[in-house]
Amino acid sequence: MEATRNEALEAWMDEHGYSSNSLAEAVNRAHERLTGRPGGLDGSSIRGWKAGKVRWPKSAQRAALEDVSGLPATALGFVPRGRTPSAPAPPQEDLDMKRRHLVGGIAAAAAAAAAPGTVGPRRIGMSDVQRLQRRFAEIIASDHRYGGQLGIEQQAAALADEALNLQSAGSATQRVRNNLYACAASFRSSAMWAAIDGRRYADAKAHMREAQALAEMSGDQEIKFRIWSHAGTMFRHIGRPAEAFAANDVARNLHITRRDPMFASLGLARQGAIYGAAHDRTGARRAFGQAEDALERADPHAYRPMWLLAFYDQAELHSLALSANLSLGDYPTAEFHAHRCLSILRPHMRRSHAITTTRLAHAQLAQGDIEAATATAMKVPTDAATQHARVSRMLQEFGAALRARAPRSSTAQTWTEHTRDAWKATA
Repeated sequence: MEATRNEALEAWMDEHGYSSNSLAEAVNRAHERLTGRPGGLDGSSIRGWKAGKVRWPKSAQRAALEDVSGLPATALGFVPRGRTPSAPAPPQEDLDMKRRHLVGGIAAAAAAAAAPGTVGPRRIGMSDVQRLQRRFAEIIASDHRYGGQLGIEQQAAALADEALNLQSAGSATQRVRNNLYACAASFRSSAMWAAIDGRRYADAKAHMREAQALAEMSGDQEIKFRIWSHAGTMFRHIGRPAEAFAANDVARNLHITRRDPMFASLGLARQGAIYGAAHDRTGARRAFGQAEDALERADPHAYRPMWLLAFYDQAELHSLALSANLSLGDYPTAEFHAHRCLSILRPHMRRSHAITTTRLAHAQLAQGDIEAATATAMKVPTDAATQHARVSRMLQEFGAALRARAPRSSTAQTWTEHTRDAWKATA
């Protein structure tokens, strides 16, 4: 039988700018990271995948591909052995419509399963909630590795729908229903953050509205804090400090910040970053001092949600202080916080490492240290430099500032050649 082209994989590669060779390299790196053994793929291997000659890659290759894409292999058009291939994947512009129809179909099927005359409604319990929470942990891990990718946003949004579908799939206690709403709000907040990180702000606002409604239904203070704190960050990124303050104040006024100093510290640190964007030096200094004090008071053994433990610590506080001082034009202090952040940043925070390194390069360039700044900027990994929207934008701004400061220098020429080679490698 003639092989059917894997159009879903082709569409995903086109959307994310992968050639066959560059995807093979990315999957090989993930394979080695996951298994400790080098991957053996090359461009022809990927072309075989696209041509449909390989319907179900080996398990380690699938795991590596899923690590790179943030999507399950089935979502990329691969078919487990023993199953009949589905129809060719629809064009990218039809994906949202397809998801809506799919969600509606699942809900209808769930309602039919619970109708009189059938075997009876399924009992939804905390085991279902725990399964969703494990998926949430996977989303968080993908975000810290890659950040801002459309695939992460779409996967998180689909999982939010899955959590909501369980509400109509059977009977459940009120505790379970509240937890399901909290799960759905958590996934929506991750979709929102991926959109913010990828500079897709209109999508981020849509996710924010859904997340806020779900969080209210859950009654979960922790996820309410996350959503409103993300909203403050979003408005800061798009240059609207008044709205950023208002959103962050909602988070900071939740009683969770009075119960746990770590939440209070994060709210204050993000407030400090907003003060920086608003060019309020006194407000920023005061907020970061209070954030530092609150973090020192936080009980290191207290229970906290996984999403908070995964990223907030002294390194993140330094990262936010770095951002604020760059905005304030205090470049020596910004450089100090950058070095402190990088020295204690946890290894899994790959996205944060790339952002901090890029900001450090900006701080050094602004102080006239052209060679050191360029050397720093060249340390940013190619995948982050070319595929992460925030990092790409900051590096473009770095290049423009470098050429303005030293237009005919050998350093500027070195940077131009470096960026050209980096983009060529991912073409």
